[in-house]
Amino acid sequence: MSAPERIIRIKTVQDRTGLSRSTIYRKIAEGTFPRQQKLGVHGAGWHESAISRWVANPAAYRADNDNEAGTGDARG
Repeated sequence: MSAPERIIRIKTVQDRTGLSRSTIYRKIAEGTFPRQQKLGVHGAGWHESAISRWVANPAAYRADNDNEAGTGDARG
């Protein structure tokens, strides 16, 4: 049985990418950064694997390619 997909919050995303909060959200709007998953009324997070793919090659990342890994649904 494989480990479940980890969800990471904005602070961890900022630490791993070196991007500011506003830059992350601007890149999401441009389609050049992974979209966050809604976790509840006031919470959101990112699939750790999507952030890792972005960190590995930010210039090649496109949002329409993000489903290739088959990360599943964040709702558990």
